[in-house]
Amino acid sequence: MQNQSVYRPLRLCKQKHPAMQLLLLRPMIWSAQLKETVDFYTNQLGFTCGEYNEDRGWAAMHRDEVEIMVARPNAHTSFEQPLFTGSFYINTDDVDGLWQEFREKATIAYPIDNFEHGMREFAIYDNNGYMLQFGREIKTSGL
Repeated sequence: MQNQSVYRPLRLCKQKHPAMQLLLLRPMIWSAQLKETVDFYTNQLGFTCGEYNEDRGWAAMHRDEVEIMVARPNAHTSFEQPLFTGSFYINTDDVDGLWQEFREKATIAYPIDNFEHGMREFAIYDNNGYMLQFGREIKTSGL
């Protein structure tokens, strides 16, 4: 028997915890370049800056249902450069449209393609080197 890895939407994997519910994941990325990061997300990726506080070294940006916060590391945080050993995966209803919008505005990690795990996706890097993946579930035979 061959081990096949197939993407399963979260709605198929939900576990019930009657006493509590997690509501939202809102990532906060660290950057020594607060203003430049806000500029990148707003000018290149079409996000809106909902709050910017230079004194606190913090900002929140959103586009549709996605919110990303950015913070300048403080004296209590050991920080030399942005580090993250993963990526931020953003589901969308129009991955081809986003590819057309972003492909000339950011460094490409990999171009748009259909993958065996049932997703059509691409990935870019933001101005700090964080990888942002954008994808949409596709129908493939055998899924």
